[in-house]
Amino acid sequence: MRKKVAIYCRLSAEDKEKESIQNQILLLKDYATEKGFLIHHIYVDEHYSGMNKNRPAFQAMLKDAQKGFFNIILCKTQSRLTRDREVFETYVHELFPLWGIQFISVVDNMDSNCKENKKVRQMNALINEWYCEDLSENIKAVLKRKRKDGQFVGAFTCYGYQKSKEDKHKLVVDTEAAEVVKKIFDAFLKGYSCKEIADKLTQQKILTPTEYKRAKGITFQNPNAKQNAGWSYNTIKKILTNEYYIGSLVQGKEQTINYKCKKRILTDKKDWIVIKNNHQAIVEEEIFFMVQKQFQKKRKKQ
Repeated sequence: MRKKVAIYCRLSAEDKEKESIQNQILLLKDYATEKGFLIHHIYVDEHYSGMNKNRPAFQAMLKDAQKGFFNIILCKTQSRLTRDREVFETYVHELFPLWGIQFISVVDNMDSNCKENKKVRQMNALINEWYCEDLSENIKAVLKRKRKDGQFVGAFTCYGYQKSKEDKHKLVVDTEAAEVVKKIFDAFLKGYSCKEIADKLTQQKILTPTEYKRAKGITFQNPNAKQNAGWSYNTIKKILTNEYYIGSLVQGKEQTINYKCKKRILTDKKDWIVIKNNHQAIVEEEIFFMVQKQFQKKRKKQ
């Protein structure tokens, strides 16, 4: 009986310039044909890191493996399956044998049925994880350097600004949203509270920052924003205390815990990178600091 094989291909953003998914598929199909394997399915994850174990095609393949749909998982290299050492050990050396699955990677000649190269596989898994750790540290260093050079490195700009079409690391004023920002500062100095300003903007049917980005075709996701919920106290306060509006670029407020955990945590204020007079201001400094004094007075009264 011919063995059934699952072909798995993965390409991350970093790999994009070096190779293509089609090259991986052609290589593995040729190998399967040469060995007389019957291809069950080709599973593809594109733009996914090898440290991400929640890749959709990867998870679908694992479910099919448990159901016994195939006998072999075929990859170009061991790192295409995963760069996470624990994940590799869990599946290749623990669960795959229980499910009757053989793992083969063509280029680096790894075969889970070959006991002699188990230690090599384990060493490769460690090296693959080190690669991700080094890559993460290199990316962090590059981003830090760019922040210190006054380059905007965020995925999305704050409300009132947009990325320059000539240079995505430079902020330019979004005139439509900037007018709303000015109105918010003006209303606050006239004695309106954050909640009153929020209610007024909602009544006037002015789009919230999240809705505004979506209306402009930006695929922005705010987990704290409810659909059509209108402006909130927190949104107004966030705008009124944001130094971006006086031309200061403030970055590095958050960071990931490490290369394996993408959860973001707040950093100490002393570690923030602040570049003053970095871009065109929307609000005059005098007005901005008058607003900050108002907030300080309210805190003292509380």
